Amino acid sequence: MTALDSELAREQAYLDEARAQLARMRELAESLDASKASDAVSGEVLGWVLARRIASLQDDPRTTLFFGRIDVEPAEGPAEQFHIGRRHVSDEAGDPVVVDWRAPISTAFYRASPTEPLDVVRRRRFGVDRGRLTALEDEHLREPDAADGAAGSILAAEIERPRTGPMRDIVSTIQPEQDEIVRSDVTVSVCVQGAPGTGKTAVGLHRAAWLLYSFRDRLDRSGVLVVGPNRAFLDHIGAVLPSLGEVRVGHATIETLLDHGRVRAVEPADVATLKGDARLAAVLRRAVWSSLVRPTEALVVPRGVRKRRVPAYEVAGIVDELAARGVRYAAARDLLPQRLAHHVLLEMERAGDAPDDRVQDAVAKSAAVKKYVASIWPALDPQAVLHRLWSDSYALREAAGDDLTADEQAKLLWDKPARTKGAARWSLADMALLDELDDLLRRVPSLGHVVLDEAQDLSPMQLRAVGRRASTGSVTVLGDIAQGTTPWATASWEEAMRHLGKEEHDLVVLDRGFRVPAVVIEYAARLLPVMAPGLGAPVSVRDNPGRLELRPVGADSLAAEVVVAAQRAAASPGSVGVIVPDRDVERLSAALAAAGVEHGRLDLEHGDDEDHQVEVVPASVAKGLEFDRTVVVEPAAIAAAEPDARTGLRRLYVVLTRAVSELTIVHAEPLPDALA
Repeated sequence: MTALDSELAREQAYLDEARAQLARMRELAESLDASKASDAVSGEVLGWVLARRIASLQDDPRTTLFFGRIDVEPAEGPAEQFHIGRRHVSDEAGDPVVVDWRAPISTAFYRASPTEPLDVVRRRRFGVDRGRLTALEDEHLREPDAADGAAGSILAAEIERPRTGPMRDIVSTIQPEQDEIVRSDVTVSVCVQGAPGTGKTAVGLHRAAWLLYSFRDRLDRSGVLVVGPNRAFLDHIGAVLPSLGEVRVGHATIETLLDHGRVRAVEPADVATLKGDARLAAVLRRAVWSSLVRPTEALVVPRGVRKRRVPAYEVAGIVDELAARGVRYAAARDLLPQRLAHHVLLEMERAGDAPDDRVQDAVAKSAAVKKYVASIWPALDPQAVLHRLWSDSYALREAAGDDLTADEQAKLLWDKPARTKGAARWSLADMALLDELDDLLRRVPSLGHVVLDEAQDLSPMQLRAVGRRASTGSVTVLGDIAQGTTPWATASWEEAMRHLGKEEHDLVVLDRGFRVPAVVIEYAARLLPVMAPGLGAPVSVRDNPGRLELRPVGADSLAAEVVVAAQRAAASPGSVGVIVPDRDVERLSAALAAAGVEHGRLDLEHGDDEDHQVEVVPASVAKGLEFDRTVVVEPAAIAAAEPDARTGLRRLYVVLTRAVSELTIVHAEPLPDALA
């Protein structure tokens, strides 16, 4: 047995012991009895905590408990070894057997280098196959030329390892620049401009896991939310956080986050763009607060045989004071009855009575006060306000002020107004406006942290809606200006962060691509000068250049060639994405089925309920997904399906950069000029 084999056997024995310790920890947790708590409520809470603890101690035999090791020799103190893994494992004495990747000591595993070793003398990475260690690779940071084996081969193999099903975590391959983002303080809002393949999505998810580990008490109370572009994307990333031991993170799309009714209307892009404009925030605020009616008559409250009066000018002063306090419309309205009742009590005291707090409450709840409040401070709801604006040209003109032109107001008005708010056919853009109105009326609760992916595609009003859910917390914003595929896509991150309410933020650029191979990213980057001038092209840092094949075919043989390309791609391990124009999903899925190619299909509302090696993906759903090999069908048609040329080329750029290893382009139509 060679020295390397002997060392690998020792590490495998250590892994076996770590697994035994994890099993012991789980058995101990399972032996605890929540029913012995002091009361029923405590028992329920304890039972929930124990269930979560037991779930987090589940061992996955398909992987290992650790993926690396660091040998540390500080200038002061003893030399130590730390095995770094996805979760903490301790022995009977409480000493660490495996250190959680989020623990402070693990920072050195990701950031140590020969120029800045951070007391690390050796960093070890492990090769893994079906839960067993198959290889190890050492970096001697004080002697960098003495590395064992091919430097970085295990790291490269892990990055390029074929995968099927949902997105994998990148915890074993995090790079120093990624780790700095992951470990940013909970009070810091971070914006990541990340080119395709730079791992920005995975970095954002690992940041959520790190925050929950490092600020558990704070974020357990306030909550963490991940907002993604569509349901298929959320299904794709759904396994990452549980694999890192975190199951307490909410997931939403912008549609589910802003669920204020059924979306029943599709409107032209220019109308949707206008509704997403930040100027609408001022219009809506004006519409809400202009509902106040200036009091012209005194409040009269019968009390026994006497009537108590509060003059109209005093009521006006109360209303002005409440409106100027900066509280929400409904909250200020709730305060008004008590304020009016207080003035009634003052009048009673001047007349020689001695009323107490019970009298004030009775006055505040009296029919006279309720009726008077309703007459000057009417109750509102978001649907009613927006229904009136889109139905009544006078109401819209008054609310628009100088913010909207006459032509813009005409564009917003419904051609055939719904008779009632309940009959209104709301659009997706209306949902963000209803959310704005909801917040104007009663404050939307804030979370501790929000991770927003593909942020470049949101309108200013949608960004405001996400931002108010982190008004007292922080955000991690992920995206790529070049991948903006909506007519209202943001032009700059400074603008987007301002709409989110996070003008103070750290902007980080990731342009080193670890996922997309060089030949693919260089081909897709031909589009950048046309659709994102001035934006730097990403650089692939992988040794494997990947594979690119262009297959021009006749229109009659397109479907048959797509089947052949999919079959060849599926002949090797790993996932295959057949990305097609939305119009062709049914036709090409039928062609694959007829040829016996088992596959799944993704759409905007649903991911694939099963893990299929081959997935048919509409081009509009491809954003954020990744596959080992992709077959892209009719690039020109994908681009032409969008409302304008710039958006079309950006959509195509997204589609072309979904491949981890190979990209095959099958087309009957001529390629766009930038690619020809």
